[in-house]
Amino acid sequence: MRRFVVSAVGNAVALWLTTLIVAGIGVTSYEVGDVTATVLTYLLLGLLFGIVNGVIGTAIRIVAFPLYILTLGLISLVVNGLLFLLVGLISDLLGFGLKVDGFWWGVLAALVMAIFNWIIGLVLRPLAGGRRR
Repeated sequence: MRRFVVSAVGNAVALWLTTLIVAGIGVTSYEVGDVTATVLTYLLLGLLFGIVNGVIGTAIRIVAFPLYILTLGLISLVVNGLLFLLVGLISDLLGFGLKVDGFWWGVLAALVMAIFNWIIGLVLRPLAGGRRR
């Protein structure tokens, strides 16, 4: 459970950093200007990213495994961009969240967010109870 919470917080921080860098990505909260609402929005989006990537992303990776081999893993950029767009769609339906200007912005944001998640994961691994090598 602790690993899931740390992962959701890491996703939220990575998404915040991604929105600062990538111009085609934005986050809208319930109340604009309220810091608490903004932080809760990022945390909910981090949780949503974890669920979508864990459930739907894993299913897509299993089904599309031959495409991953055929394209030497480059199809993962397309899949992650589509998952980013899906999180934007789901959060928009829930009334808050992620705004993505287009597919290529989603691909770029997914790439930047993956890099930030990797760096944050290295820092937060001891909190999550991960093994050291």
